[in-house]
Amino acid sequence: MWWGLFLLACGNGQTAALAVVSPLVMSLLLTYGSGERLLENQLSDRPGYAAYRARTSGFVPLPPRRHPHPEDPRP
Repeated sequence: MWWGLFLLACGNGQTAALAVVSPLVMSLLLTYGSGERLLENQLSDRPGYAAYRARTSGFVPLPPRRHPHPEDPRP
């Protein structure tokens, strides 16, 4: 949502320079602050989570990694 609002603000060069601060701060907080780290700590003891984490990206949606994790149940 924050990056979408930033893209809307890019129509005006002056507001785009100011509007980039909010999505950057929110992305940093979610990846390194409270969001991802706390959730991964809670899920780390679940079976298959290591394989899931090895093949998916943490925050930015990227294509799956090609090299499977040894614990991955898929053939």
